[in-house]
Amino acid sequence: GCDSSLNLTSQKATDAVDDIFRSLRDIARARMHMKQFNSIHNPGSNTHQASTSFFSLCASYKPLLKQVVEEICNPDRPDPVDIEHVSSGLTDLLKTGFSMFMKVNRPHPGDHPLLIIFMLGGVTVSEVKIVKDLVATRKPGTQVIVLSSTLLTPRSTIELLFASDRLQPDTDM
Repeated sequence: GCDSSLNLTSQKATDAVDDIFRSLRDIARARMHMKQFNSIHNPGSNTHQASTSFFSLCASYKPLLKQVVEEICNPDRPDPVDIEHVSSGLTDLLKTGFSMFMKVNRPHPGDHPLLIIFMLGGVTVSEVKIVKDLVATRKPGTQVIVLSSTLLTPRSTIELLFASDRLQPDTDM
């Protein structure tokens, strides 16, 4: 709401910061129902080596996409908590129906040689590299396709955060 720094007041700056934190709380609230992927923040510990930076002592950032791919590529193969298998045909539907009466394991997302990930809202180049590296080391031979509604840059991420209508952001970015 401020077209130049000359018109910037303390109240306008406070309102802008409040809007940013409101947006961040809304984003966090959208994942509250999840059991496993409800946070991208890992609290730090004081047991790190002295050579680590101050920021890594306080906390670490673990992207949601990295968490999901690690779960899919997990060699221990537990049943994913927040990832749900959707039946695709009559055979899968029957298996799902019989699983109520007998022990039938649901298919694991890592079982298939092709993994398609679609990120609604955007993905960064570094997140795509993380996916590529994780799949190459933990699930070699798996082909991964990362699709997204947009390729995010640091600038576009901030602009989307400030967009007045996040479902239909400004198109003149």
